[in-house]
Amino acid sequence: MSTTSEHTIKGKYDEVAGKVKQGVGEAVGNHKLANEGTAQQVKGHAEQAWGSVKEAVADSKPERDQKAHDVREKISSTAQNAKEHIQHAVDPKNHPKP
Repeated sequence: MSTTSEHTIKGKYDEVAGKVKQGVGEAVGNHKLANEGTAQQVKGHAEQAWGSVKEAVADSKPERDQKAHDVREKISSTAQNAKEHIQHAVDPKNHPKP
């Protein structure tokens, strides 16, 4: 199995398992389980994105170098935006809306 396929499969598993955990947690009023599910979904998305980066880097064509750079920038920006939204949701007075 290629590295990209391994990352894609592992990431998809975490994404689906996280959705199940979140749904069960919300259904039974268990916030900890729901939060763990959400975190697992984020982990799954990141794992899949990492597979995309590795695939782009493995192909040595110059246009792939730019694609790999663009994917890394998008991942970093998305993570920053997610962090800011979460901080605002938890404490809107100390973290203005992004």
